Amino acid sequence: MKELVDFVVLIIIYFWKFYKKWKEKGRDVLFVNTLMYIYLSFVLFFTLMPILTRIPFLYFHQCPYEPMNLVPFIDILMRRGDFLRQVVLNVIMMIPFGFLLPLTNKNNAKISKVIFYAFLVSLSIELLQPFNGRSSDITDIITNVTGGMIGYVMYLIFKPLSIKILNYIGRR
Repeated sequence: MKELVDFVVLIIIYFWKFYKKWKEKGRDVLFVNTLMYIYLSFVLFFTLMPILTRIPFLYFHQCPYEPMNLVPFIDILMRRGDFLRQVVLNVIMMIPFGFLLPLTNKNNAKISKVIFYAFLVSLSIELLQPFNGRSSDITDIITNVTGGMIGYVMYLIFKPLSIKILNYIGRR
């Protein structure tokens, strides 16, 4: 239930800051950007939420900060926990990012931009997770960026179909 507060705030931000601006640019822009916003909201849900209800605890230092594990793939090498599941989920989580980012803006339609932004999103999540009592790992950054690159390859494969769908949405 604590996450509900965060989702309400995200909905308010969407309608207050983004909806009108994106709608003015066309239905296709509204569709893609809204899809990206919803996707990023769920990434926040799975990686960082609850956020707002934890702020008072951060102020009173009730959340110990654990440093990031900087040894890549150590969980796999040491066979700790459910390492394979974590790797697969981290890759899958960023595939939509790599697919949707080039559709949000033509300037983002390069692999270098997708890699850079996937890295920034992943690094931000990993740096913030310990404040919410979660672990942080360099492996997650590597696997998230890999997922972003896979998503970009899928974007390239489905680009003609995606453009047709967006043109159709934009004409309606």
